[in-house]
Amino acid sequence: MKNTFAFIGAGNMGGAIIEAVCREAKPEDVFVYDRDEKKMAELSAKTGCSVAKSAGEAAKNAYFIFLCVKPNVLTDALREICPALKGNKKVIVSIAAGITKSLIRGVMEAEGIDLPVVRLMPNTPVAVGKGMILVSPDKDLSGEDLSLLLKALSPGGMTSIIDEGYIDAATPVFSCSPAYVYMFIEALADGGVMAGVPRDKAQSYAAQAVLGAAAMVLETGKHPGELKDAVCSPGGSTIVGVEELEKKGFRGAVASAVYEAYKKTANLGK
Repeated sequence: MKNTFAFIGAGNMGGAIIEAVCREAKPEDVFVYDRDEKKMAELSAKTGCSVAKSAGEAAKNAYFIFLCVKPNVLTDALREICPALKGNKKVIVSIAAGITKSLIRGVMEAEGIDLPVVRLMPNTPVAVGKGMILVSPDKDLSGEDLSLLLKALSPGGMTSIIDEGYIDAATPVFSCSPAYVYMFIEALADGGVMAGVPRDKAQSYAAQAVLGAAAMVLETGKHPGELKDAVCSPGGSTIVGVEELEKKGFRGAVASAVYEAYKKTANLGK
């Protein structure tokens, strides 16, 4: 029973986690409910997951219940499944940005329900096994349950246990940032096309360069500035490009994007 999972909501982020969990758990033990029947059918065809007729049915059949809905409808979605939670031992897992565990517990307590809550924050590369998932569990979540949850999420990529107080600040750094990286890859490819490289090759080269650069940071443990300096030969092409980026405020623009996204995230739960 503990190796069963329900997903309420199957949008881009929820769908990415569903795909990851279905690579670890038995797909038939992963129950999905979304108001978009076409989306559920596509996920079921792709992963083999079970389609539920209602949110309550999905919650009733599972031990770990993932709330993968937008922050503004999370409270309503949680109340909808409360009848399936009463009197049962389950774990609530939320990926709603800005929504605290205490808020979720408060909604359940009003219904006479006391269950452990885990707050997750993933990014979309989880769908291809190269993602990052921050995990903030309740103190009363058992070690066994945490281990089962982490194992289920492992096909999605790296997981990191973190205090909930850091999640909002960390979200733009890894969860919003893929959008910024895609823009960067597109811009690199555009530059290559301007220089005469065929579009398909320029895009492939740019994406591989970003993948390789990220691996260098993770695998060497060196500061990005040190790695950057190693590429910048005196009087070479790279340092000229770096100077051009500095003139255009590249680093400041990226840092500002992260900070503004953080402020938005922090306000989502208010």
